[in-house]
Amino acid sequence: MIAAIPFPDLSSEIFSISLFGLEFALRWYALAYIAGIVLGWWLAVRCLRRPALWHADTPPMTPKQAEDLLTWVILGIIAGGRLGFVLFYMPGYYLSNPLEIPMIWTGGMSFHGGLLGVVVAVAVFCWRNGIAPAPTADMMALATPPGLLLGRLANFVNAELWGRPSDLPWAVIFPGQRAQDCGQPAGELCARHPSQLYEAGLEGLVLGLAIWILVRRGWLKTPGAVAGVFFAGYGLARFFVEFFRQPDAQFQTPGNPLGLALHVNGYGLTMGQVLTLPMILGGLALVFWARRRMATPVAP
Repeated sequence: MIAAIPFPDLSSEIFSISLFGLEFALRWYALAYIAGIVLGWWLAVRCLRRPALWHADTPPMTPKQAEDLLTWVILGIIAGGRLGFVLFYMPGYYLSNPLEIPMIWTGGMSFHGGLLGVVVAVAVFCWRNGIAPAPTADMMALATPPGLLLGRLANFVNAELWGRPSDLPWAVIFPGQRAQDCGQPAGELCARHPSQLYEAGLEGLVLGLAIWILVRRGWLKTPGAVAGVFFAGYGLARFFVEFFRQPDAQFQTPGNPLGLALHVNGYGLTMGQVLTLPMILGGLALVFWARRRMATPVAP
């Protein structure tokens, strides 16, 4: 017997109903998206109503404008997340099957693609409404971690995106043939890192608390700094957890069992780490630029 934790008896569906011969279900993942967006919007509005938190005691937008921005953000998440998955992970398949690209209900979303989609959506919204982009990015950085926390918890409930095989005492025996296929002796169960919980804790809880502490200490008065902390913090958390996540199946070959996207002689980076490096470097550069800009005296 291995020392591991059996996967709890959880269903990916909260409830389902049948109407006119069709089955409709509310899933935990969908609820996590909805709750994360609502919580993020609530945090953003709460900060917008406290002018003293912002540079020159001036929030970047009104609560009503934040509500309008929410629609743009949702579209950016869906479009960017799907296109990111298509381009970053399975371009060959979707080039041969282009009609499947909009079929988001079949699965396949990329966080990095969703992030790029949100960046584009927010940039266009700011440009159309004459809103300063740097403090808006700070507001978005503050609002995002709750969604990351809930989304990763939903991944765990769905028994998806599990980690690599492990013999640690907190490893989890996930259900399903793919989760149980890790080359173990016949008749023995396969336990894996609960990497979804690692990400929930680091990307959602730890990063969210760190950003909230910085906001309480006045970092919103330095436009761009909080956004830089988010990019660098998420990047570092994701880069670390990639060492424990199950490799991307589309990159795995007999000569590359770890599923590395870039490698030399078995050493390299996963696609998640490749996409994360620009976030780390860009985030650190943004923090440095923002704080240096505020420290530089304005010429009379």
